[in-house]
Amino acid sequence: MSQVATAPRTQATTKPVNTGRLAINIILYIILIAFTLLYLSPLLWMLVTAFKPDFEASAWPLNWIPQNPTTEAFNTILNSSQAPVFRWFLNSLIAASAQTLLILVTASLAAYPLARMKFPGKGFIFAIIVSTLFIPPVIFLIPNYLIVDKLGWLDTLWALIVPGAAGAFGVFFLRQFFMSLPYELEEAAFLDGANRLQTFWQVVIPLSGSALATLAVLSFLNNWNDFLWPVYVIFTPSNFTLQPGLSILQGAYTTHYPVIMAGGIFATIPVLILFIIAQRYVVEGVAQSGLKG
Repeated sequence: MSQVATAPRTQATTKPVNTGRLAINIILYIILIAFTLLYLSPLLWMLVTAFKPDFEASAWPLNWIPQNPTTEAFNTILNSSQAPVFRWFLNSLIAASAQTLLILVTASLAAYPLARMKFPGKGFIFAIIVSTLFIPPVIFLIPNYLIVDKLGWLDTLWALIVPGAAGAFGVFFLRQFFMSLPYELEEAAFLDGANRLQTFWQVVIPLSGSALATLAVLSFLNNWNDFLWPVYVIFTPSNFTLQPGLSILQGAYTTHYPVIMAGGIFATIPVLILFIIAQRYVVEGVAQSGLKG
């Protein structure tokens, strides 16, 4: 009895293409690209205008591509003694960085006991801190000005650094994050002989990188974009930060748009770099801070 060897039959299987889903994805990508270009258009317009001469920047009809590109606007703001944009840039960088560091220190030290320790009146203290978030910041303008004046900090960078270094938002934000951390980690540290401060510094802080990075970005941007407070406490042009400094580039009778746009580029670049570097930490910090209320 002979056996006939039969080769296994293979059948090519093809996955059907879902044309409906493909069309929806294409439409969604087109919409996302359109919104991206819409949001980027002011930045692109600022960039191209900075390389235009004055007559072309105010010409009609408007054109996106400079016909006679020039770096005259950048030369003006970098070499002008009346508008030291680079000095303003350094002032803004120093003030924003120093205040951000102070906020991280004060907010974390205040948020930890409110999240992890038990003491009389903790709920009432936290309620008072959170209630200040509902007060318009302009209410504190005159009291802060009087305090800064008594301390002799008017027309100095100290006036831009210290007054906003103890904010309620940072305390609230970090408290929510600290409450989401497992308490077993701290108990293990206590069993090893660590005290509260050692546990805070060696256990809690290393686990809070995303929340601290998020608070750092928000605090830096808040100080960097501040306009009203520096106008009140800084009087010497060389001590200006970027936001009030750029406002004086607009003349009373003429407006040099390329110069203003070039200054705007200096104000935008650090913000974009900071967002690109810290984007992942910001998303993680916001998500984890809302895990437990």
